[in-house]
Amino acid sequence: MLLMLIHHIAEDKTSLISMVGELRIHLLGEAATLAAPVPFRNYVVQARLGMSREEHESFFRRMLGDVEEPTAPFGLLEVQGDGSEIVEAMLELPAALGERMRQRARSFGVSTASLCHLAWATVLARVSGREDVVFGTVLFGRMQGDAGAAGALGLYINTLPLRISLGTDGVLEGLRQTHLLLSELLRHEHASLALAQRCSAVPAPAPLFSSLLNYRYNPEIASDSLPEALQGMTFLRSEERTNYPFYLSIDDLGDGFWLTAQTASSIDPGRICAFMEAALDSLVGALEASPQTLLCQLEVLPEGEREDLLYEWNAAAMEYRTKSPIVSASESSAHASIAYVAPKGEAEILLAQAFAEVLGVDRVGREDNFFVSGGNSLLIIRLLSLLRSRGRHFDIRDLFLTPTVMDLAANL
Repeated sequence: MLLMLIHHIAEDKTSLISMVGELRIHLLGEAATLAAPVPFRNYVVQARLGMSREEHESFFRRMLGDVEEPTAPFGLLEVQGDGSEIVEAMLELPAALGERMRQRARSFGVSTASLCHLAWATVLARVSGREDVVFGTVLFGRMQGDAGAAGALGLYINTLPLRISLGTDGVLEGLRQTHLLLSELLRHEHASLALAQRCSAVPAPAPLFSSLLNYRYNPEIASDSLPEALQGMTFLRSEERTNYPFYLSIDDLGDGFWLTAQTASSIDPGRICAFMEAALDSLVGALEASPQTLLCQLEVLPEGEREDLLYEWNAAAMEYRTKSPIVSASESSAHASIAYVAPKGEAEILLAQAFAEVLGVDRVGREDNFFVSGGNSLLIIRLLSLLRSRGRHFDIRDLFLTPTVMDLAANL
């Protein structure tokens, strides 16, 4: 049994693949053929002496300078978790959808990764209530390395923010803009996340984003093509966790795609996978049929959940039991909700009778409110005229200040 525990503070997936490769060579007894290890310090020096801090800051200020609040899907903002409250779900995309994704990306001269980033932005826009979203994307970190960087061990990957605005752009324009922005971001893959966050207007200690997308190339290896040294070994399982409460990884297997969502336990990760599949299908469909379709018009809800929201959960039809106008029904309900207390004294009895006559109800108690019972400005005039004809007078202001029978009767 071989158990490997790896933290991203020390290594990344490329390092893991290299480690397994070296393990195979050792099992074959060919350790002497291993190349000399590439010192990680070479990468550190290159990162420090590459693009200047000022160039990084200029790029991220242009992208993030006017972002004043975090993009928080479902209101999730805790990015310092330990992963213990994270739940996971996986979904294999239909083969037909995967092929359509690749065809559209090729036809427009962009990467499938760009298409997926745009679809993820669409999902985030819906679950955060924003049209302008920022999320983290995982960068390979070895694109600008020397020849030895491809198989070197160490932490090369980096997480940096990406801002995508759905706005009024069409899907094709949005796709091209996303591809261009990702290309520019790759030039800054060695910038620190802390530097990027300081270039925004989000006040510390609030995070700039709480969601992460990790698009990774992960071609499957057929069991019959395993090296001789690994024949007979069985892979049991793997598990990964993140401190981000809203995370999606997309594994590009070469001939298919797998989605893996990890979310805070208050969110169903299976729904997030379904949202992403629906967003990809809607985006690809728009690129195929009408590239001018607005990004904000793309669908994110799966058909089943959409049916639930629009019809199943809104199935509240019932027979209306009265032909009275809704206003009259409301007035009657309000009047009936007050327990009847008989009027006392001549003034209250006279006033209660006048209220009942004007309001069109059977009886009015001493605690009944003229306005709650349905009174309005036109009925006030009728009430004044009726009471004058019976030798009683009151100021209209008194009715507003003392609208119940017993209080108004004191001013008659």
